Amino acid sequence: MERSLFTPEQIMFRDSFRAFLKEHVAPHHEQWEKDEIVPRDLWVEAGKLGFLGTAVEEKYGGGGDPDFRFNAIVSEECTRGGYSGVGFMLHNDVVQPYLTELANEEQKQRWLPGFVSGEIITAIAMTEPGTGSDLQGIKTNAKKDGNDWILNGSKTFITNGINADLVIVVAKTNPDAGAQGFSLFVVERGMEGFERGRNLDKVGLKAQDTAELHFNNVRVPAENLLGEEGMGFIYLMKNLPQERLSIAVVAAAAMESCLDMTIEYCRDRKAFGRNIGAFQNTRFVLAELATETRMVRLAVDKFIEMLNEKTLTVQDAAMIKWWSTELQTKLIDRCVQLHGGYGYMREYPIAKAFLDSRVQTIYGGTTEIMKEIIGRSLNL
Repeated sequence: MERSLFTPEQIMFRDSFRAFLKEHVAPHHEQWEKDEIVPRDLWVEAGKLGFLGTAVEEKYGGGGDPDFRFNAIVSEECTRGGYSGVGFMLHNDVVQPYLTELANEEQKQRWLPGFVSGEIITAIAMTEPGTGSDLQGIKTNAKKDGNDWILNGSKTFITNGINADLVIVVAKTNPDAGAQGFSLFVVERGMEGFERGRNLDKVGLKAQDTAELHFNNVRVPAENLLGEEGMGFIYLMKNLPQERLSIAVVAAAAMESCLDMTIEYCRDRKAFGRNIGAFQNTRFVLAELATETRMVRLAVDKFIEMLNEKTLTVQDAAMIKWWSTELQTKLIDRCVQLHGGYGYMREYPIAKAFLDSRVQTIYGGTTEIMKEIIGRSLNL
């Protein structure tokens, strides 16, 4: 299907990013999976070429274009190549809006140039060992001490957690204020009491550093409060739709790439004297998967346009997130089945896609939470 979503400038951006991946990522990603981390110099190289912070204003070194389609291109190309360790999506899609929209001028001057250059790698710390998708159950807390804040608590499953130089931490600042009792703090590498736990041993996404973070009486200066005190939960609700759409962008790209490789496999693989694609069952399965892939692509591209038009609602984002990721995991499971025993071998890209995809229905809010968000909007 020919897409009309992207401008000529964005197509040139895609070509440049593909060349970057071919030169700087493809030859090394297998080793990074063994190392369970991507080297920091990849971020610096990406920054030099303009692939980080495309929405950041030019005066801070960014691209100056808030169009989400640039972000989508980065996510799609990393997904199609199987480069799941590259944490640019978290940096560009999730953290960037908090810094560009909430940071004051002094904070922007401090953080955004490094964000764009790749010298400052970022993360956001919401999830805790006992909370998961229940953000209002967060126990990490911050208490005022003079002009500073004393931060205590732990976070887990934090993408870019080992490499991160700047972490946006969600903490409770008023235990009696309900949803108005949360604030956002920027914790920087080297702050006393900020400790990283182990690089978590995940089923998939092996090259992506995902860590536990601990905050033991971390003194956070008032200058590192992001936005207004007590507004943290509202900020999260405002920015989560873009994060969830970015997960759907990955789902659509993964479905397309896995379908393509499976069709190619079914054309070449023989059983009982003919290509397995010649069997009616194979054709019917692939017809179903091709239809679902096309529908997800059309929906995701439409939702990207809605995000750019600022009409994407919390409920819309929940819908596209759960629907696309559930279809993604279903499709990849069927593709593994069509590969037979080879689909279970890690040397085959479909096996890696199978492992990498499973978390898609979990992070960014589980499928069950997405359905709950949608259900509450129906005024039942």
